[in-house]
Formats: sequence, structure tokens, C-alpha cells
Amino acid sequence: MSTQLEVLQSALAAALGERVTTTVALGEVTLVVKAVDYYNVMQTLRDNAALGFDQLIDLCGVDYSTYGEGAWDGLRFAAVSHLLSVKHNWRVRVRVFAEDDELPVVASVTSLWRVSNWFEREAFDMYGIIFEGHNDLRRILTDYGFMGHPFRKDFPVSGYVEMRYDEAQKRVIYQPVTIDPRENVPRVIREENYGK
Repeated sequence: MSTQLEVLQSALAAALGERVTTTVALGEVTLVVKAVDYYNVMQTLRDNAALGFDQLIDLCGVDYSTYGEGAWDGLRFAAVSHLLSVKHNWRVRVRVFAEDDELPVVASVTSLWRVSNWFEREAFDMYGIIFEGHNDLRRILTDYGFMGHPFRKDFPVSGYVEMRYDEAQKRVIYQPVTIDPRENVPRVIREENYGK
């Protein structure tokens, strides 16, 4: 008798063949797919009756530039999706790496799962991953005038600019960040009768 994980692995191998690399760790299946095959693989995962991944649970961006304490030598940006098949009661993780680190582009899956709309917008806003075919790819968490992508590993901790209200101009203005470095000294509070 085979386990549910083995049944899932054989169904994935039969449906996807050489288009994906499959790994299993801690009882979870991860598929790594090339950017050129991404949309077709996702469509097969959804439409193939033996797989039936009808729900996209999550989609996020990942910056691998400092992964493994800098030992990572692969592509930098990836979009990672988590899919669920309600019919078969199994899950799979799909990872696709953008081919270009300077301008990361992967296909949008909004035509397959409408729920991916805001997930893809968030990955664009935070990591700068462009989802080709997305009909409304714009910032969702940061201001429209925001410079950069704050979840990238090379984004400065304090940012580039700050905004404040200028009383003289009667409007909000942007100016370069002016944070003076300071040294934090921990404050220790001692009570004489503590624990007695």
C-alpha cells in the first residue's frame, strides 16, 4: 500500500515529466520550474484531474541573494506558490526563479487563480518581481512615490527618503533620510527583593 505522498509524487511525475524538479522534505513536496514553463505547469496542476490543485493559497516573492550566508550561487529572485487540492487533500509548493536578476520577470497566474492578483502585486511592490500578463501591476503596500523595493536584501534599513509635513509649504515633502547613528545601551532594572 502506498502513502498519499507517494501517490502525489507519481501523479506529478506522470503529468509534468521533465518540466519540473521535485524535492520532498519534511513530508512536503516542492516543485522547481523554469520561468519559460511556469504558466503551463501551473495550468496543468490546476486542470489535470489526477492533480486537481484548484486553490492557490499563497504566492510570495523571495530574495535569495544572502541565502545560506552568501553561499547561494543561483538566480536571485523567485516567486513561491502554495497550492491545495481539496478533492485529493494534498498540497504542493511551486518555486519559479526569474531568469534576470536585474529585471526579474515571471508569468502572471491571475488568469488561472484570481486570488493571485494581490499576492503578485505585493511581490512586485516588495521585491520588484514583474508578473508578465498581470492587468493591474502597481504598488499595494508602499506609497506610489516610494523608491525601491523594501524586502530586497540590498535595500537600506533606513530607506532612501522620508516624508514629513512642511508647515511653510503647507504640504507633505520628501527629503533624504537624516538618521544619526546612535549607540543603544541596555537599561537594567534591579529590584532588591525580587523573588523573595
